[in-house]
Amino acid sequence: MTTEQLVAEIQQKKSFLCIGLDVDLNKIPKHLLELEDPIFEFNKAIIDATHHLCVAYKPNTAFYEAYGIKGWKSLEKTINYINENHPNIFTIADAKRGDIGNTSTMYAKAFFEDLSFDSVTVAPYMGKDSVEPFLAFEDKHTIVLALTSNTGAFDFQTQKIDHKEVYKHVLETSKTWKNSQNLMYVVGATKAEYLKDIRQIIPDSFLLVPGVGAQGGNLQDVCKYGMNSSVGLLINSSRGIIYAGNDENFAKAAAEKAKELQEQMSTILN
Repeated sequence: MTTEQLVAEIQQKKSFLCIGLDVDLNKIPKHLLELEDPIFEFNKAIIDATHHLCVAYKPNTAFYEAYGIKGWKSLEKTINYINENHPNIFTIADAKRGDIGNTSTMYAKAFFEDLSFDSVTVAPYMGKDSVEPFLAFEDKHTIVLALTSNTGAFDFQTQKIDHKEVYKHVLETSKTWKNSQNLMYVVGATKAEYLKDIRQIIPDSFLLVPGVGAQGGNLQDVCKYGMNSSVGLLINSSRGIIYAGNDENFAKAAAEKAKELQEQMSTILN
């Protein structure tokens, strides 16, 4: 999917909502556990109930890898279901990969070619040659961890080297990488006050913003400091939406929570 197609979807739906499909078998409704593939059935119900309200889905691969080959099969069925039924929805493999060049190439092939995700999250700690293999894929996007929403972000990301925070070095250096136009960045909603400076460095890039909802991030603050002329934001909510209900009406409850966020976004866009 191209950036232009993503922007068109945002404009059509009046939404820049991303729903995180982070499925924990200990949290989904008990009646689903009787089915052959409870993870996929949970995801399918959430997708069917919310696809008109969001522009992106983001499965965190850890929640699938934890269940071995069965979990990976559930992930494959989930991405295939989205691509076949809602091809205009942007898909994000939240895998946080990043390794030496030939290994990164294989990671990229796994998510871009085999599973046909539109994007994948990547850790930039190993530098250029660990990220550029992802950037080589046409019409695919690499989402670099820049400033994350967890408290541990202060351990390294905000520390200063030569009077400049590490996350700013990451942003500035990444702009020099080959095919950097295919980069997006993760910036946590709990760090909304940093967005003004971030937009000075990457004014046109899309930002994936986790942390709205369960982690306490504020949508209005994120939009105030982070929105650009193309919106440039994908606001992710996972637990706050998918676990809104825990009975047979769980998908309806998820849709209601998604609708609340979509309506706020529509107001902001207007």
